[in-house]
Amino acid sequence: MFARKIRIEVVQGEASRLCPLAWLDSYAMRSFTGRSAFDETLPAADGLLEVSFRVNLEALRADMEDWMSRKFGGGAPVRLRLTELPASWSNNSAPASKES
Repeated sequence: MFARKIRIEVVQGEASRLCPLAWLDSYAMRSFTGRSAFDETLPAADGLLEVSFRVNLEALRADMEDWMSRKFGGGAPVRLRLTELPASWSNNSAPASKES
């Protein structure tokens, strides 16, 4: 749908895992902040979010960390790593996790 594909990982110490699709869905369906660029996000799979060119990734990361910390963190902050995938990347499978 959107031109940019973003891998989203939950970082825990030195390990990381793909952000669950349920978390991405929760973020995408929440009451929006009023920042219209964040409306241009679409969860596609575990660890995969599609976004428009209007979305600033650093602002998106900060907003998602805040939302997910309150919703899923259980009192602990949730840290995320966002990586823009190359335009040639195919959605034939979910992005591989870099677990340590």
